[in-house]
Amino acid sequence: MSGEIIVITALIGVVVVLLAVLLAVAGLTLVQRLVPLPLRQSHNDATGTIFAALYVMLGVSLGFSLFLVWQQYDTAQRMAESEATHVEALYQLAGDLPEPERGRVQDLAASYARVVVGEEWPLMARGRTSPRAEELAAKLRSSIQDFAPRTEAEQALQSEGLTQVGDLDENRALRLLEVREGFPPIVWVVLVVEGAITVAFTFLFGMDSLRLHRLAVAALTVVVALILYTVSVLEYPFNDNAQVRPAAFEQVLTEIERDVDQ
Repeated sequence: MSGEIIVITALIGVVVVLLAVLLAVAGLTLVQRLVPLPLRQSHNDATGTIFAALYVMLGVSLGFSLFLVWQQYDTAQRMAESEATHVEALYQLAGDLPEPERGRVQDLAASYARVVVGEEWPLMARGRTSPRAEELAAKLRSSIQDFAPRTEAEQALQSEGLTQVGDLDENRALRLLEVREGFPPIVWVVLVVEGAITVAFTFLFGMDSLRLHRLAVAALTVVVALILYTVSVLEYPFNDNAQVRPAAFEQVLTEIERDVDQ
């Protein structure tokens, strides 16, 4: 399934870039017909100065946006791994608790990991979350809070459990925030308009070779469209296009099943 998603994402990217190139070349052809070549050539110096400023601003905007979404993607992956680590730590910690708390906490930890992998992860690809996973997280927290320690060792276990469940809740909240939060719409308006203006400004240059001019415009359009598409794909780390995988939770489930079988 992951391979299919990658192929679909790549195909959509190719289509987006080709449409952008076709639109840019069509705009260039229109300008070449409406504005005489001598007129455009006579203003090449002034056009080049303005274009250089536009190109620098666009490069900074695109580079910064790409850095932000990649950092966000990497952070989302780390948060998911950290959340899974806390689930496993709670499961292992519960092994030292007396019954019935031991079985309750371990069952809740295992159920939470299964629901996150099997139910919530597919929902996150559509911008939704699992109420069942939220309920299991709340029950897991309550089980640790309601435990009445009878010895100092059990009191230390409860304290450690509260720390682990608090960190789990924090990482879960941050993960769910990444599901809903992307760039503000105004940022996308600025990026698209800035890219369109920069590409369109190249139409005003006067070049003797029309074919070379079209090739240069097409190359610039490919770069701009490709970066914008990459930013859009990475904007939501848990969507279908470039989804952070639940590998850490799957590993936790494997460890839990191995522990149960022993």
